[in-house]
Amino acid sequence: MQLSPASKHRLVIKIGSSLVTNDGNGLDHQAIAHWAQQIAQIDALNHEVVLVSSGAIAEGMKRLGWSVRPKSLHQLQAAASVGQMGLVQVYESCFRQYGLHTAQLLLTHDDLANRLRYLNAKSTLRTLLELNVIPIINENDTVVTDEIRFGDNDTLAALVANLIEADQLIILTDQTGLYSADPRHDRNASLIHEILASDSNLESMAGGAGSAIGSGGMLTKVRAAKRAARSGAVTIIACGREPDVLTRLILKKEAIGSRIIPGEGRQKARKQWLASRLKSHGTLILDEGAIRAVTQEGKSLLPVGVKGVNGTFSRGEMVRLTNDQDKEIGRGLVNYSHDETLQIMHRSTTEIEAILGYIDEPELVHRDNLVLNL
Repeated sequence: MQLSPASKHRLVIKIGSSLVTNDGNGLDHQAIAHWAQQIAQIDALNHEVVLVSSGAIAEGMKRLGWSVRPKSLHQLQAAASVGQMGLVQVYESCFRQYGLHTAQLLLTHDDLANRLRYLNAKSTLRTLLELNVIPIINENDTVVTDEIRFGDNDTLAALVANLIEADQLIILTDQTGLYSADPRHDRNASLIHEILASDSNLESMAGGAGSAIGSGGMLTKVRAAKRAARSGAVTIIACGREPDVLTRLILKKEAIGSRIIPGEGRQKARKQWLASRLKSHGTLILDEGAIRAVTQEGKSLLPVGVKGVNGTFSRGEMVRLTNDQDKEIGRGLVNYSHDETLQIMHRSTTEIEAILGYIDEPELVHRDNLVLNL
């Protein structure tokens, strides 16, 4: 997909902590000013931009005199509280030079898991874009807990791309892009210029480690790209230290970094919302017939196809769907509680009422409430 200045496109741009803070040495005002300048040029040519910026915790660490990223949740929250002030001030002052207003949005996973709050966030973002305001989004690190946090802003950026149905997700990092293997250990590793999000080798190429400043790595970026592909977005992973990287990518259409492209079609809005619900409450283990029915035939999951149940969940909560080897096939909203599912699993739909004394739904997970992994 190539972008043209003549048509409007929605872009989500994510900038990593190591770039925003110059590898943890405090906010890099010059770099932020240059990105703001490039985004202003992009905005002037009728494109809509949402910015997802890391850096609050790293800036807070700098202000508090901490050289090592803390592991304590409360210390991370304190650092985020201190650093968020400086981060927003710098962005606001930089964009003001180009006559652009900014808005800060701090999100938690619960904001996107709750259907009403998800729709409210979507409406707010779309209104801001219509008003030609640059939304600056970060995870609400000051209040999140381990149970509900996104864990990295790559994932958050992908969910925002789904939320607004962006055309492109651009992840700026301190790496050149995605390689066929870890270039630090394999001299034969080559830069992947373009690859399908559905490629089975994608995650194995990504390796593991991130920087000492951020919480993500190449693996989180690849997984973010796979999420963004659900709504049809192309993801570009590129080095943020490349001169004029944004205008070269978007306006000049230069091939920089790695492009991860979706397959044909995009998921419906409800499916995108389901895919954004990262937290699951249990697992349903499917037999081969059920796996085939939901993955190849587009059918709902019936109780007869379930051979095992793990976790504790209530009606309407998200559960994982796996095979015997715990490979996740998809996720869905379950129509029966954990205890009820244990009673009706591997039984025919016609037996539900006799077993439970009632029947709410004939399906355990309806296909409209089920989303498959790429």
